[in-house]
Amino acid sequence: MQMPTWSLGTQLGLGVAFFKSNFWAGDMALLRWGLRRQNFHPLRRRRALLLKLTVVVISVLLFCEYFIYYLVLFRCGWPEVKTLAHGGSQEPVLKAMFLADTHLLGEIRGHWLDKLRREWQMERAFQTALWLLQPEVVFILGDIFDEGKWSSAQAWADDVQRFQRMFRHGSQVQLKVVIGNHDVGFHYQMSKYRTKRFEKVFGSERLFSLKGVNFVMVNSVAMEGDGCAICSEEEAELREISRKLNCSQEQVPGSNQCDREPRLPLSAPVLLQHYPLYRASDANCSGEDAAPPEERNVPFEEKYDVLSREASQKLLWWLRPRLVLSGHTHSACEVHHPGGTPEVSVPSFSWRNRNNPSFIMGSLTSRDYALSKCYLPYEDTVLTTYGAAAGFLMILVLVHFDHLPSCFLCGWKLCRLHVRR
Repeated sequence: MQMPTWSLGTQLGLGVAFFKSNFWAGDMALLRWGLRRQNFHPLRRRRALLLKLTVVVISVLLFCEYFIYYLVLFRCGWPEVKTLAHGGSQEPVLKAMFLADTHLLGEIRGHWLDKLRREWQMERAFQTALWLLQPEVVFILGDIFDEGKWSSAQAWADDVQRFQRMFRHGSQVQLKVVIGNHDVGFHYQMSKYRTKRFEKVFGSERLFSLKGVNFVMVNSVAMEGDGCAICSEEEAELREISRKLNCSQEQVPGSNQCDREPRLPLSAPVLLQHYPLYRASDANCSGEDAAPPEERNVPFEEKYDVLSREASQKLLWWLRPRLVLSGHTHSACEVHHPGGTPEVSVPSFSWRNRNNPSFIMGSLTSRDYALSKCYLPYEDTVLTTYGAAAGFLMILVLVHFDHLPSCFLCGWKLCRLHVRR
């Protein structure tokens, strides 16, 4: 069979047509590949942006809600106290933490966001302090709850459960709690039922000794001096404690009065209570966690802000303490009462009451003591960190969508316009 013959021009035309068709097909394939690549590139950029945002958010959350407590509390340390040798061995040193006014909100005034924020702060601060500092005993000087004076039985049980979760501790740490006015009510609100309800959970112990150090924990709400049933019982118990302390120091004439019970350590007690002893105001208080300057000269009201003069004199006379620690004012103060007895008012432990909460660390022996203060993270530091992180995230998003130059340009134009005017 004879093959067809084409002229040179025909052959060239067929070649050009074949080349064009193949070129067009290749061009279309390349275009489709490019479109697929363009579609994939924004998706990859979005994933990268999401990864960056996630890393920043998680890092800021971990820092502000967890690591900042270790960073701040790591600077705290136990103060040194003089120790004397007895029988060839050094006198033991007791490590004690003192904090006050946690004010856990209840069902009446408690907002879920406030509970979440402030209670998490106290829980993390307390647990971090236990882990880093390892105290042997922790004292909370009243106003554990904010609404104990109003709480129903169920609300009280719920609040106690929250407290026990927040301030959980191992068996190597003892936790002692003093009654505050928000726990059982002011004197006119206090009742036998509320007092017993509190003591059923936290104990009714008034005299406590550890490592040769005596502590007396007073229900200062009952030091009204009006002869009410609870007040009379409290004063009778304090007089009995006074007798025991005198027996330990052999200050009771006639040894037969002291032979019927074991002797307490030979040590002047540390007095712990919620209300401060009487002082006219906070005018002589100083320090960054003292009351604001505009509040320091405001006179205190007896039996409301501080104990009455009479009740204060009774406690100093009966117990002859070497140190007094109290709460209630939410601010720090150190004063010396007649006779030279020092008193330290412990600030609130909660952000709800102050921006810079703190607690007291005490190294105590039977004869001496040393105190130092440990500050918690400032609330405005945490809020500033969150604000800076939010601004950084906004910049990341604007850079991703190429809006940052236009925003800067717009801002520059507004600034120039303002300057011209």
